[in-house]
Amino acid sequence: MPARPQFIDLQYQFTAHMRDPDRCPGPADVEDRRLGIYRELLYKNVEGFMSNAFPVLRSIIADEPWHAMIRDYFARHQAHTALFPRMPREFLQYLADERDDSPDPPFMRELAHYEWLEVEVSLDTREPDDSQVEESTDVLDGCPVPNPVVRPQVYAFPVHRISPDVQPQTPPEEPTYLVVFRNRRDDVSFMELNAVSARLLELILSDHPRSSRAMLEMIAGELKRPDPGVVIEGGRSILQMFVDKDIVLGFRTLAGR
Repeated sequence: MPARPQFIDLQYQFTAHMRDPDRCPGPADVEDRRLGIYRELLYKNVEGFMSNAFPVLRSIIADEPWHAMIRDYFARHQAHTALFPRMPREFLQYLADERDDSPDPPFMRELAHYEWLEVEVSLDTREPDDSQVEESTDVLDGCPVPNPVVRPQVYAFPVHRISPDVQPQTPPEEPTYLVVFRNRRDDVSFMELNAVSARLLELILSDHPRSSRAMLEMIAGELKRPDPGVVIEGGRSILQMFVDKDIVLGFRTLAGR
C-alpha cells in the first residue's frame, strides 16, 4: 500500500491544531504568528455564529465558561455538515452526547433546544398552503388544515421566560407547553399552550385526519369530562386562536362527508 502523501499529513496536522491548539501542535515549519491568524479567524466565526443562534443562552453564561464551552465544542465535536446555518443542530448534539454538564445551568439543554427551534422554523423551506382550505367549512365539523411550519414542544422548564434575571434551578410541577411557528408574513413567533390546547394541536398535526369535533370529543373522553360540550365549546375558541396566529390555516371537508 503506497504511503500517504506528506501534504495530506500536513493538512491533518493543520486542522487538528486549528480545532485544539492547546493539545495539537501546528506544523513545525509554519510561523506561529501566521497560524494564529487562522486560529482566531476560525474560532471567531464559530463563536460569533453560536452567539447569534443562542442569544439568551449567551446572555446568561459568563465570558470565561462560554468561551471554554465553545472551544470544547470546536475541539471535540465531529460535525456532519459544513453549512453554518445547520451548526445549531450540531451544537445540540454536542450538548446531548459530549458535554460534561456539571457546571451548566440545569435548564441549558432545553433552553438551547428552544432557541434552535426558532432557527429551524426560520430556515424551513415549506410555505403555508391554502389550497385545501374551504372558506365555507364549519370550524367544528371541518378538518383543520395545519401550517406545515409549526413545532410544538414540551419542556420541563419555562424556557421562554429564562433571562439573566430569571434562572430557575428546579423545574416547576407543571411542564411548559410551547409551539414555535412561522406565519404567512414569515414572522417567527411562539405561543404558550396548556395541556388541552397542546393535545388538540398534537391531534391536528397527526397523520389521522379528523373533524375538530371528533378531536375535541376524544380529548373530553381522555379527561373523563361528563359534559363533552364544555370541552367542545372551549375548543372552538382554541381553534379560532390557532387560525388567528396562522398555526391552523383554515378547515376542509373530510373525504366521504
